[in-house]
Amino acid sequence: MRTKVGKILAATYLGIVTIVSIFPFYMVVIMSTYYTNDLYKGLPILPSNYFLTNLQTVLDTNFIRVYANSLFVSITATTLSCLTSALIGFSLAKYQFKGRNVIYAFVLSTMMIPTQVSLIGYVLEMKSFGLINTLWPLILTFVATPFAAFFMTQFIKSAVPDEIIESARIDGCSEPEIFIKIVFPFIKPGTVTVAILVFLWSWNNYLLPLVSINDNSRYTIPLLISTLSSEFTTDFAAQMTAVGFAVIPIIILFAIGSRTFIEGLTAGAIKG
Repeated sequence: MRTKVGKILAATYLGIVTIVSIFPFYMVVIMSTYYTNDLYKGLPILPSNYFLTNLQTVLDTNFIRVYANSLFVSITATTLSCLTSALIGFSLAKYQFKGRNVIYAFVLSTMMIPTQVSLIGYVLEMKSFGLINTLWPLILTFVATPFAAFFMTQFIKSAVPDEIIESARIDGCSEPEIFIKIVFPFIKPGTVTVAILVFLWSWNNYLLPLVSINDNSRYTIPLLISTLSSEFTTDFAAQMTAVGFAVIPIIILFAIGSRTFIEGLTAGAIKG
């Protein structure tokens, strides 16, 4: 009897948490079906019939091109970040070399510096390379993310046994083969965790595109949403429509990788 009551309470609690979590997205969808002036009258609960007009407003702003820009930036940044963080983590976790502790301390120290502090220097650096007003500054900023490097270092320390690496070396495996064939299968949960986080950060990045991109054909989703306004008013309904489409990749990504993401967060990366 107690077990049954406990299951009912647990199911009720999870149901309430699920409803609370989904409700903001539900409101985004509902608000996208209204005219902007109607949103000032109160919080709508039921859908209206203004969605197609809002959708047309969004599509008239080169939305598809901007959506493709965001996908390119996020996918490229995520791929490069996963590769570099895994290599950095492997080298710091499993190799003993001069300056290793200094590099590790540098990675930790850079995690403590707010992104806004280094923004001006980064933009000036990108300008000196002639990359301003392109998508590359939005990608390169995530290639060597301090948190991803630290996370993968800790993950590899506890997830990859030293004995397996030594056995592979005795069998004649080269270091690249050890990383690809031996280490990588062990670190898939950590890699998925980094991939989801970096994709989310790059997809939602607003400040860096704001100061580095002037050409509206190079805009990303956050910039486009902020420009959906006229001289005197902000078109909140159109913004909600754009937000609804913007969260679709995030929902798909979490739906596919949520189990591995949680496994990566709760695995050996929190040890040692």
